[in-house]
Amino acid sequence: VTGEIESHSAHAVVLATGGYGNVYYLSTNAMNCNVTAAWRAHKKGALFANPCYTQIHPTCIPASDEFQSKLTLMSESLRNDGRIWVPRKKDEDRLAKDIPEEERYYYLEEKYPAFGNLVPRDVASRNALTVVNEGHGVGPLKNGVFLDFATAIERDGADSIKEKYGNLFEMYERITGENPYERPMRIYPATHYTMGGLWVDYELQSNVPGLFVTGEANFSDHGANRLGASALMQGLADGYFVLPNTISNYLSDLLGSPALSTDHQVFTDAKADVANRTQKWLDVGGTKSPDYFHRELGKLVTEGIGMSRTKEGLEATVKAIPKLRKEFETDVRVLGNAEGLNSSLEKVGRIADFFELGELMARDALAREESCGGHFRQENQTPEGEALRDDVNFKHVAAWEYTGVDNDPIRHVEELNFENVKLSQRSYK
Repeated sequence: VTGEIESHSAHAVVLATGGYGNVYYLSTNAMNCNVTAAWRAHKKGALFANPCYTQIHPTCIPASDEFQSKLTLMSESLRNDGRIWVPRKKDEDRLAKDIPEEERYYYLEEKYPAFGNLVPRDVASRNALTVVNEGHGVGPLKNGVFLDFATAIERDGADSIKEKYGNLFEMYERITGENPYERPMRIYPATHYTMGGLWVDYELQSNVPGLFVTGEANFSDHGANRLGASALMQGLADGYFVLPNTISNYLSDLLGSPALSTDHQVFTDAKADVANRTQKWLDVGGTKSPDYFHRELGKLVTEGIGMSRTKEGLEATVKAIPKLRKEFETDVRVLGNAEGLNSSLEKVGRIADFFELGELMARDALAREESCGGHFRQENQTPEGEALRDDVNFKHVAAWEYTGVDNDPIRHVEELNFENVKLSQRSYK
């Protein structure tokens, strides 16, 4: 589903499905993983829920320079055997092999002895951010931490580790030129995607009648955090068990109704809208490439809506994104034409969606004055630096209504009721 068809069409049934990482892209996924389908539906009236909860992948290969457009995700299974550490000394220039054991800071093992290197993604990511910001980063740009397999190799043997992770080790060596059997990997967290998505009810239907949203395109199962298992479960449960019943129930009331003709006005309007939007981008004739604005937006989102957020930073980001968007709309240059496949034209449309979603993420993060899962506000943390929820004021889903590009969206609230689970503060000590 491209989302170009008017979602308010009479009795239209639209499935906005989500594959891995489809909801949002800025720094770690390919351009094909994007928000376009869900965002088109949102702009037609579907509420977008909880965009502030951002998935941070803790085991990416650090960027080699600011022009690197994509970071490689390394499987988190590596954390099962790899030990994460940084030098205790700041601005350390020695090689890892030359740093003695007593000068190594296994920060996750020391801070969270019960879970060690297997703490949840958000905890592992924020702690990596902290030690790097404090000056303990490793690598040529001092922008990573070590993931060290020396202990596992000594314990289980290199062959055993190769059997488990051989393909990942090979991929890492091809990218970095470093042999992880002989020296520690370098990893660092990267923005993955928003765990938010289109609001749905228990039948996976949005607030727009007939618009069903399944998989990672909806907000329903992730909550404030997300792991690979929950994404897999969501796709399986939605596709195998929920939708076959809920869609058939919806369609049963429409038996005998005539199908909507493709010469209906909504089809004509949608095609004209696409043609106009396409020509608009081709006619700008600016001086900067879509990639330039993609990178600049990525910087704003990474700095303002990254792993650790502040009121001041979010307020600045809410102002900065529209300003950059205006420059994007008047100074982007799209090569080629609308005939045939044009990756530059496709890219500029994706980036336009990213601008709007990025602004909504910042607004949602600013409004939610608590820390919870993938949303961490520095003003809301325990004395030990852990996330501090505010269940009195924010025990709800925030679902946003689109009111136009230059208008403030409307924030709706759906209260959450916990009958079988007692809310408690997370602790991994």
